[in-house]
Amino acid sequence: MEITQTLARFGTETQTDAIPSEVTDRALSLMTDLAGSAIRAAQDSESSPAILAMLDRLGVLGAGPCTVFGLTRRYGGAAAALLNGAFGHSLDFDDTHADSSLHPSAPVVPAALAAAELTDASGPDLLAAIVVGFEICCRLGMALDPSAHYARGFHPTATAGTFGAAAAAGRLLGLDAARMASAFGIAASQASGSLQFLENGAWNKRYQVGEAAMKGLMAATLASEGFLGAANALEGKHGFLKGYSDGVRAERATAGLGTVWETLRIGVKPYPACRYTHAAVDGLLQMKRTHGWEPEDIAAITVGLHRNGIALVGAPLPDKQRARSVVEGQFSMPFAASVALLRDGFGWDDYDLLGDPRAEALASRVAVVRDPSLEGLRHPFGATLRVQAAGATHDLRICDPSGEPETFPDAQAIARKFTALTGPVSNAGGDDWLMRLSGLRTAASVRAQFAG
Repeated sequence: MEITQTLARFGTETQTDAIPSEVTDRALSLMTDLAGSAIRAAQDSESSPAILAMLDRLGVLGAGPCTVFGLTRRYGGAAAALLNGAFGHSLDFDDTHADSSLHPSAPVVPAALAAAELTDASGPDLLAAIVVGFEICCRLGMALDPSAHYARGFHPTATAGTFGAAAAAGRLLGLDAARMASAFGIAASQASGSLQFLENGAWNKRYQVGEAAMKGLMAATLASEGFLGAANALEGKHGFLKGYSDGVRAERATAGLGTVWETLRIGVKPYPACRYTHAAVDGLLQMKRTHGWEPEDIAAITVGLHRNGIALVGAPLPDKQRARSVVEGQFSMPFAASVALLRDGFGWDDYDLLGDPRAEALASRVAVVRDPSLEGLRHPFGATLRVQAAGATHDLRICDPSGEPETFPDAQAIARKFTALTGPVSNAGGDDWLMRLSGLRTAASVRAQFAG
């Protein structure tokens, strides 16, 4: 299959006005959702100062034309892409695509935004580039087979995301199909992202997604300058798909391309934690409202998850029951369950429960098991619950978490989430950001839209 060439032609030859308006509208909603997380993380994520200090020490934080959400300074393209990607992913509150098990916006939007400001592109052209990036990284994630990719220890947002970032940036930089294929060839040498961060709650995950945005922009820029990238970078003998998965389903990379829009299958998170925790949190909140439980009524909870979820949020269970850092909490089903039951919800500020004795006592009563009935389905994010409470046993199956395409939030709900995130850092100018983002549909210049 000529996957590289097919995706390169799609990225460069798809006309902006050929993309349905509902698809570009969805891209703007997803960009807005990412921006809210980035604005909060720029000032409130524990890893952000180190990233900024590193870039400053290396002389990378020079002035430029590019926006970083939550900061007043403007930066060069590479730094802006890295920062927006890392900040946007730091809260683990950014969007997800179920079939590829990755977060499309965090690598794609920052690369596209930087390229749009470097080229003084229009808002509609930016949104079209974001859609192209989404379509390509989601399809590559599906082609990898998420379960097989995870089993090899890779983080698909950072790996497949690099190609989506390169596609979005390359389109705005004016690449033709041959140079876009070269950009993919360059990106193939840069796509990386390890799951080893799970062992100690490290900050690698958020940084490697920022790197994916930056590397995609760099790959596209190199190609625009005539740099020759590897041919057949995606399907080749030593290409991306064969090198990163033992379960490749190559046909998924191009199936329905240009007619089935994966952008419309991206979901928004209601909780700032790994998506595999969300269906169970939805279910526990529903059960608590129905039965009126207090936390002390709960004797035991068993959460059934897809095997991908077990790898991320359920094992080893004793460690997941004692989450102490934000990253450990973001990838702990027992912690997410305890927060939901103690706070009747789960927002970013609920990480103050890390190490809280009541939260840990409740988490110790949460078991996480693999449920084979959740596998082989279209989406992997469902959950089953068995709760022993107040002397009775209650069972519930949640097929999909809230925020998936079937329950995608409307513009008002997106704005409420944005405001809830940005409000506590009011000096970041959240309302102004929201206004500028909403004007992108008709903006003649992205650079001017974010200036001032």
